Amino acid sequence: MRPEKPDSWDAVLSTHAGTVVSAARALEALIRAEAPGLEVRFDPGTGLLAFGWSMRMRDLVFALIPHAGWVNLQLADGAILPDSGGLVEGTGKRIRHVKVRSAEAAAAPAVRDLVRAQLEVRPREA
Repeated sequence: MRPEKPDSWDAVLSTHAGTVVSAARALEALIRAEAPGLEVRFDPGTGLLAFGWSMRMRDLVFALIPHAGWVNLQLADGAILPDSGGLVEGTGKRIRHVKVRSAEAAAAPAVRDLVRAQLEVRPREA
């Protein structure tokens, strides 16, 4: 019998350590503050929280994916963003991520700079 998938972002986070939950909440608040017009949708199949100008693939901007000891902040254009803090990881052609391990790390200026840079690269279309 397959385990039941969580049906909400809160349900996903309830299965993680407090540091992961606080990092996820801090990242979510940061993204919502920087781009209040983004649509937000929980994907029960993957357990991620997606942010986009719409939910079409080409309009997705960020995703949050909790892991055992961190939250991946997915950046749709991470491969081309300026990363003076050296935080961006991954080998994807376009999508890269930042591992955020605490709420304090989520509040770092380098993380906010990456969020802002991502929004500059992929602004809302008129």
